[in-house]
Amino acid sequence: MRNDIILAGVGGQGILSIAAIIGYAAVETELYLKQSEVHGMSQRGGDVSSHLRISDKEIFSDLIPQGSANMIISVEPMESLRYIPWLTPDGWLITNTVPYINITNYPEIKNIMSEIEAFGNHIALDADEVARKLGSARAANIVMLGAASPFIEIPYERLEGGIKTLFGRKGDKVIDMNLKALKAGREFTEEQTKVNK
Repeated sequence: MRNDIILAGVGGQGILSIAAIIGYAAVETELYLKQSEVHGMSQRGGDVSSHLRISDKEIFSDLIPQGSANMIISVEPMESLRYIPWLTPDGWLITNTVPYINITNYPEIKNIMSEIEAFGNHIALDADEVARKLGSARAANIVMLGAASPFIEIPYERLEGGIKTLFGRKGDKVIDMNLKALKAGREFTEEQTKVNK
């Protein structure tokens, strides 16, 4: 078993939280884990990325070679395109459809979505809207994790455990909100993959 995952987005979108939850879940499942540092301008709305490697065998490098990632989880659509060269041909591109327009020459969103849709295995959803409907726009990153969860070879209950650990000090209300966000993202993917079969 091996999951090589690239996390991508913009500073402030919760990439570190996604990494922490997956990391906790992997350790609880007694898997090996390596994570690269989060690169980018995390405080200024700049691009942020991290490599997350999970395996049932020892891992020697924390960086994923180009062409060998199983998945990209991106909280921002343009950032997802940046990492397509890292995906295997049968890898999964899981992305939010809501742009974070932080540059003057940001491409047309329809052009970005055309490129995403041209990639065979993709899940694209408006995670911001899903999170808003649940009562917290800040949970969009957890919606994205939920959308990716069917393709992560870790029991779903372990991801729920990661949420409980990460948000434990913030109280039951915050935990419940994030558990709902995780579930909503997962249900979206399950519905999409059922429709496309």
